[in-house]
Amino acid sequence: MSILLTRPGKHSLIVETPVMPAAGTFGFGEQYRSLIDVDKLGALVTNPVTYTPWSPATGTRVVPLDAGMLVHTGLPNPGLSKVLAKHRSTWERLPVPIIVHIVSTTEDEVRRCVHKLEEEETVDGVELGLNDDTSIGDAQAAVRAAADNADKPILVRLPFGSTIELAQAAADAGAGGLVVCAPPRGTARDSGGRLVSGRLYGPFIKPLVLRLVGQIARRVDVPVIGSGGIHSPQDARDYLEAGAVAVQIDSVTWIEPSLLETVARDLGGLVITQPTGALPDEWHPGMGETERRKRAADDTTQKDNQR
Repeated sequence: MSILLTRPGKHSLIVETPVMPAAGTFGFGEQYRSLIDVDKLGALVTNPVTYTPWSPATGTRVVPLDAGMLVHTGLPNPGLSKVLAKHRSTWERLPVPIIVHIVSTTEDEVRRCVHKLEEEETVDGVELGLNDDTSIGDAQAAVRAAADNADKPILVRLPFGSTIELAQAAADAGAGGLVVCAPPRGTARDSGGRLVSGRLYGPFIKPLVLRLVGQIARRVDVPVIGSGGIHSPQDARDYLEAGAVAVQIDSVTWIEPSLLETVARDLGGLVITQPTGALPDEWHPGMGETERRKRAADDTTQKDNQR
């Protein structure tokens, strides 16, 4: 099946599976290649990138919580030019579309990022992450700076708790699709007793974001991608039922990378069902028809070689 992630048009972004990693959880494509079949994903969304280098945050980076975690990294990256130089060859080999997530800083830097990404044949789309405290006017200016300088499709990731008005403003400014939304921010005490601020991840985020996805999908006429608290195929399906065309999966990838592939197989129609009357060990959860045929072919080849 084909899923339209952005508005129809000459430069629409189309994927075959409605599942992809969220920005900041999958690196730039190399880290998880040995753990999952990347070709089962719909696309790859990179870690956040800025036009100039950003240094990592100091102090505690991760604070465990009862139902998730707080993460504070500072979005370290060497700047867009070095990211492209380092990862271009990897993206050329990956079998899925590459969406580069850029951080909304100044309008000029957004414009420069988009200009540079327009020249990259390995990049299929741009995701612009808006600041948590952005105003409607600032959001429109940032999105317009990206959309007016791009032929490639532009996704816009909204802040947690965004209003319908902010979502509509981003759409009116040229967003081809909306990602709902960035993880919320919070504060927690680390093991050393210090209060640390950062982004919150965990299953408890899902009900909050699911409601927002439904509201925006009903009111704003652009494709919506749901993101937040997805820890099972059913979680992902709930977002689709609420009106999302696709989902982005975040923190569960750090805990159980294979679950990202399992969800992608499930929503991509690659999951086989257990035959009636079968014993519990007669099937493999998450194994799709493509994988089943591949394993059968490998078994046949192995038997032929043994003869």
